[in-house]
Amino acid sequence: MAKRKIFVSFDYENDRRYKFLLEAWDKNPLFEFNFADWSSQEIDSWNIPVIKAGLTRKINETTGTLIIIGEYANTLHKDHKLIGYRNWINFEIAKSVENKNRLIAVKIDKSYESPEELLGRGAKWALSFTQDAIWKAVNEAYL
Repeated sequence: MAKRKIFVSFDYENDRRYKFLLEAWDKNPLFEFNFADWSSQEIDSWNIPVIKAGLTRKINETTGTLIIIGEYANTLHKDHKLIGYRNWINFEIAKSVENKNRLIAVKIDKSYESPEELLGRGAKWALSFTQDAIWKAVNEAYL
């Protein structure tokens, strides 16, 4: 199976270990998990327009966006006015919708608040961070 080009949207400060786990599953031949991670590596800039351009370019190179929803996924960012959205995750979702990406929403805990830009967008959901739940949501998104 060809690898799907998926951008992973997540809160780097609080949820990066979950992104690293996705990468480990992808590399492990014992797991039936297969995707090409097109997430932006840390963009070496504090310049918000530069960050926005880099993220938009990466999102536009993909066909899907997997959103890791942690405890702070919808928290107001200190630079929200410059970002144009509550935070970077909401920005990435909005750009993914503009690009017509398939949306895969993965809740670390089902009680966590979803990013507002995700609601009503037809995302496929995994309500727990397990390989089976995530793989099922990814496959449903690509039907």
